[in-house]
Amino acid sequence: MACVTAAAALLTALGTAAAGADGGDWQKVGDDARSGVSGLAYEGRAADGEGVFALAVHDNKRTGEQRLSRITHREEYDDVSPITWHGPEPVDLEAIEAIPQMPGEYLALASRGIVYRLKVTGSAAEVVDYTPLPGIGEGDDFESFALVARGGKLAALWADRGAGAARPATLNVSPLSFAPWGQPQFGAVTRRSYVAAYPTGEGTRHISDISVTGSGRIIVSSATDAGDDGPFDSAVSDAGRVTVSATGLVRVVLATHPTVLGTFPRYKIEAVECLPGSSGTLLGTDDENLGGYVRTMPFCGA
Repeated sequence: MACVTAAAALLTALGTAAAGADGGDWQKVGDDARSGVSGLAYEGRAADGEGVFALAVHDNKRTGEQRLSRITHREEYDDVSPITWHGPEPVDLEAIEAIPQMPGEYLALASRGIVYRLKVTGSAAEVVDYTPLPGIGEGDDFESFALVARGGKLAALWADRGAGAARPATLNVSPLSFAPWGQPQFGAVTRRSYVAAYPTGEGTRHISDISVTGSGRIIVSSATDAGDDGPFDSAVSDAGRVTVSATGLVRVVLATHPTVLGTFPRYKIEAVECLPGSSGTLLGTDDENLGGYVRTMPFCGA
């Protein structure tokens, strides 16, 4: 147990140190509030094995503004290229996730709870269909979305982000299927409250994104936002576990005391994406007027 505690403390220290005054290993991918990273979806690896392709959503609201981009992330630099959006334009996209076993298809989530099914081909994204999340409540504000596939069964996780001590995040988990015409269809919803261990200030967004490891660990980011010019603060934590049975039954258990894996002062993490086959975790920030940044950390693993 002492070894586990020491390892967690080391990861926390690494996360804090890496987000120091010079930005550490963060790489800039946007220069302003229109180009921050609100969500990331793993797309694949570069042919040389040294780079990762990921789709990034932007929380833009006006007609014609960029909704989706492709980031090529490497240790030395990042390339960003626009993806043209075809179909009904969303307002305030906050998350995106690849659909397992459906190459080139994704679900993207807007803050008010509209889910868009996309087909991405080259530099274009086509809206296949869209639908609201089930059970949207008054004041709900969604920034996170993840999918889990086990034995041919699929489940979705999403959360109202919460706001400070008065409003914990509400994590929702549901079986997911698709109608013959492509529309996402959600089953019975299980809900759990979640309070971030860090940060803890007024207005904390307890869950700003979600990813799930291969073994079912739920990795979440949490953040505070004092305005378009900051200051910001955020962390990545191990929040619990989700399982999907052979019959499609979904079970989620959240930690009473989430383990903080890393803290990142001065950055507002809104994207967490576990990279398949490794402990690598791609992180993205939406730092409003200060732009957007990405980096990797070893948070996912088993």
